[in-house]
Order: sequence, then structure tokens, then C-alpha cells
Amino acid sequence: MTAEPQEKNRHRVAVLVLHGVYPLDMGIPAQIFSDRPDTPYELTVCGVARGDVATSTGFTIGTTAGLAALAQADTVIVPGYQDFRIPPASEAAAALQVAARRGARIAAICTGVFALAAAGLLSGRTVTTHWAGADALEELYPDVHVDRDVLYIDDDPLLTSAGVTSGVDLCLHIVRKDLGAAVANDIARDLVAAPHREGGQSQYIPRVLPEPTAHSLNTTRTWALEHLDEPLHLEALARHAKVSSRTLIRMWRQETGVTPHQWLLTARVNHARELLEVTDLGIEQIAGQSGLGTGTNLRARFREALGVTPSSYRRNFQHTKTR
Repeated sequence: MTAEPQEKNRHRVAVLVLHGVYPLDMGIPAQIFSDRPDTPYELTVCGVARGDVATSTGFTIGTTAGLAALAQADTVIVPGYQDFRIPPASEAAAALQVAARRGARIAAICTGVFALAAAGLLSGRTVTTHWAGADALEELYPDVHVDRDVLYIDDDPLLTSAGVTSGVDLCLHIVRKDLGAAVANDIARDLVAAPHREGGQSQYIPRVLPEPTAHSLNTTRTWALEHLDEPLHLEALARHAKVSSRTLIRMWRQETGVTPHQWLLTARVNHARELLEVTDLGIEQIAGQSGLGTGTNLRARFREALGVTPSSYRRNFQHTKTR
């Protein structure tokens, strides 16, 4: 059953593409915030002026609006662009400043953070960007602290992410904040993307890529998601993967950037969120089905991860009852 949007009013999203924009970075918000029956988003792709914008790979894209779109946007997203050492046009910086002053949420994917920094929006803040651009960001904007070891940072109302796929994580995080886990997970399934990667995961895992025939834990992680209501001790995961517990821990960190325990906790909280949104199950039942055990533990994990109680979360995000 399709969930109804939480708000009837449209939420205007403006994607500001600058000269030399990375096509993949631009395509992420364009896809995630496109018109869907279960979301309120209204997407506009804009440039410094209406018309064609050259991408980093040489072809051009057509924008349907100029900077005036930022004046009406509830959320502004700046994808990464190639010549990030060169400040964007002064008109673009001014438009970002105006959007920030009136309270718009502003997000940057990859090197899009340089445009926010050039506009003076990030002074004293902690941000992230693609690991290859981190040194340049610190060099050009010494009053900005750069965290190289995360996928994205939500310093509401300013959000920043590392490169490409981290932009998917950031945009899904925004949807999750706006509309809840069920809608975000539906969009992730459409994209065949991971439904939830925590922003604190490492963006760069220094390891040699495995050979195509090498052993992977993907199957075990999929199995774990299907058995979250079970204890799933380290030994059970290792037994399913047919490796030792020590090997499992090493491989899990190599492939995900987090420990099995951290990964399972995130998966269980996310599953509990979806159950709160789309069912009438009680807190104890949800705690059992998500593998969090008791309502007391569920409440503690929600306060720790989200800063709210399960009941408050349900009031804010319950869309459609399916059971």
C-alpha cells in the first residue's frame, strides 16, 4: 500500500548546477527528489542563469530556471563540480546567502561544499567532502573544519557529503528526516541502493579491492536483515558466512567500515522505525520483531540514535496502517 505524503504542501527542492558539474552528483538529487506519488517534493534544476550548463565530462545539460528558484526553495542542493578551487559566480554566492538567511535547508554533495564555503556559510562548522578535495578545502577556507572520515554530516540546516554514492546516502537521509524510513526505503529499493548507511561510516576504506571470485559477506548481511528478530550473535554470523569469528570481524569492517554490532544496531533501529510508521504493533512487539529485545531497550536506542521516543516518532511519521 502506498503511503500518503506527511504534508499536503509541496516541498520545493532546487538543485543548483554550476559550471563543470559532475553528472552523477547532479543525477542523485534529480532522481531522489523527482515527482513521486508518496512524496511532496517539487524539483527544479537551476543554474546561475536559465539555459545550458557544461558538465565535467564535456556534454551540456539544460536548466529550466535561474537563481530565482533558490528564493522559493525549501531545500537547496549543490552537486559537486570540477573547478572547485575557483569560487562560483558572485550571483550564486549571494543567492545561497539569501536562501540561508531565510532558513532554507542547504545541502552539498562532494565538492559542492566549496560553493557553500565561498558564500561564507560554513565558518566555524564541521563539514565533509570527497577525501581527495579535503586538503584543498582546508587550505582555501581555514575557518572550516573538515572531517575526512564520514559519509555525510547533518549540521542542520547545512548538510555536506563525501563523493558520489555518499550523495545517495545524504539525500536518502533527508527523505528519512522529512517523511520517515518507509518512504526512504521505498526510494532506495527503486534505486537498488543501500537503504541506510549511517553518516559516521568511513568514506574511504584503505584496502585492496577483492578479486571477483573472492569471498564476500554480502549474502550473510542479506540473511541477517531477514533474521533481525533472532539473536544473531557473532558466532551465528560467522557460521553462516563459513568463516571464523575473527575473520568475519575483519572482513565486515573492510566491506562496510563498521563492526557487525554497529551494523546490526543500525539495521534494527531502521527496521523498528519502519514498523512504527506502517503498523499498529505495540512497542514490545516491535522491539521483538526488530531484534532490540524489550521496549526499554527500544526506547533507549531511539533516544540515542534519533533523540526522540518511539511514540513521538510514530506520531510524526505514521503514514498508512497496513495491519
